[in-house]
Amino acid sequence: MLKNNKPQVLLIILFSLFFSLNSFSQKNIWGGIEIGRRAIKVSVLDVSNIRKADYKILYFSTDRIAFADHIGATGELSQEDLTRTGITVVAQLNKIKEEFKIPEENIFIVAAPVFASARNIDALKKKISVLTAKELEILNVNEEAKTLIKGAMPPVDYNNAFLLDIGAQNTKGGYIDELEDGKLEFVPLELDFGTMTLTDAVQKKVVNPNQANDMSVYQEKSFDFNTVLRKKVKEMLDANPLLAKKEKIYLSGGAVWAFATLYYDQNVKNHYVALTMEDVIDYDAVLKNNFSKFTTYAKTNTEAARVLSTYDQKYLISANNILLSCLESIPNLASKKILFVKEGQVTWLISYIADRSKKVNTNF
Repeated sequence: MLKNNKPQVLLIILFSLFFSLNSFSQKNIWGGIEIGRRAIKVSVLDVSNIRKADYKILYFSTDRIAFADHIGATGELSQEDLTRTGITVVAQLNKIKEEFKIPEENIFIVAAPVFASARNIDALKKKISVLTAKELEILNVNEEAKTLIKGAMPPVDYNNAFLLDIGAQNTKGGYIDELEDGKLEFVPLELDFGTMTLTDAVQKKVVNPNQANDMSVYQEKSFDFNTVLRKKVKEMLDANPLLAKKEKIYLSGGAVWAFATLYYDQNVKNHYVALTMEDVIDYDAVLKNNFSKFTTYAKTNTEAARVLSTYDQKYLISANNILLSCLESIPNLASKKILFVKEGQVTWLISYIADRSKKVNTNF
């Protein structure tokens, strides 16, 4: 009997093996939909080794919607926001499920912390739940620095590195301290200044209204304000002496993205871009004395054009003043490795994956 049906049995075994292997391979595929401040971002990752941050971005998509502006103006999401979000999320969810065969438990839908302040956030949560049968989680602003650490730094470097994220409102980050009993403790870092808040602070020093748009006056006031900035940075570093022992510095945020994009004329494929203090200083000189070089470059480079559409010269100067002040204040900088976290858009998803990995201790 078995001999007579041998071809059929073999075929069944082969089919079973194929589907088993296919099912197994998809366990490393993860998908995330982030409803952010100004866009819905969708990512699909193939993770080979979460401890070493070894992954490939298989898919990334952005649909721009000005959520934060609407919440700031009215205190809630508009009906159009809710409708467009539902349509976009369902379409993208179906797309990544069909194309990448991602297990249901490997797909997450989250919203940025700003959504917590929307009066009708429950309406959005209900819509997502009804349409997708998945829970919408609001990212916790108080856990933002931890999420950055888990997602931006490879877990193998937790004990030997720290991270600084230069954002619009402030600069935040942190590091992991290994305690005597083997437990890990998260130590947050925070600087009051970010790209926009520093620009606003400097702009207030320009007392003559006729000089408000004078770049030479702004640069003069910006130079003077660096004394305040350096003092704040020194206070942050002095309060955390363990930072001096860390051998790697991970940097993220718009300020570093702007620098890396405008200064390095190449398409870097790695998730991390090595930086040097010398390059940051050289970039600073061009930024302040030969800005037309970057505007010319932006005419032929779409990513550079995106930087200049996001930040004007004043914001870029402030951004780099923060970057320079942080780097020049770090003891023994020449012996350390400085790395820009290039794939900032998937940081939260990497953090979620690390939290669910049995190979990574993120209990800090």
